[in-house]
Amino acid sequence: RSRALVIEAGRGAAAPGPPGPRGAGSGVGDPGGMKRLAIGLVAGAVLGSLAGFAAGIFYFPFLFPPAPVDEAVTDEGSRRLLATANFVHADPRDPIHYGSGSLRLFDDLLHLEADFEVGPGPKYHVYLVPEAPVTPDSRVEETMFVDLGRLKAFTGSQNYPIPAGANPSDYGSVVVWCEHFNVLISPAALKFQHAAEPP
Repeated sequence: RSRALVIEAGRGAAAPGPPGPRGAGSGVGDPGGMKRLAIGLVAGAVLGSLAGFAAGIFYFPFLFPPAPVDEAVTDEGSRRLLATANFVHADPRDPIHYGSGSLRLFDDLLHLEADFEVGPGPKYHVYLVPEAPVTPDSRVEETMFVDLGRLKAFTGSQNYPIPAGANPSDYGSVVVWCEHFNVLISPAALKFQHAAEPP
């Protein structure tokens, strides 16, 4: 009788099922999962490199700014002064893009005075722009501006010759513009000198 009880108990036991797939649920041995993992790692590395490159471009001028310059206006007596202006902080909410200082515009030369200063950044250029005033909402890149060249330094007096064929009287502002990020750094609305009245 004890033998029969053992047999009955054995019949009620669940039969072992077939073994599951190797590594099921863990991603191990899953070709699709390994491919997605590899793609994710490559994408992360590329994005990280791009972010590091962009950060390097942005921070490089802060870490290694160009030396200040001190250029004088030569033959000032033979030049005709057309206008003066002061650079302004176009957007006070923006602590990075700012400017200050004065300038003089001659018939053939733009001179930034010794008190000129702008916040550091990459690929700054000096433009003559037809509009006045220029604001952060102005589409400077769509105007018929004249590029006087790359900004030589973030501080100090500096000269920029007016190219032949450009009439300075046709422009309303001098602008420091970041070509790398297409951003206004600092504008200066020109104040033209009144011609002397004849006697």
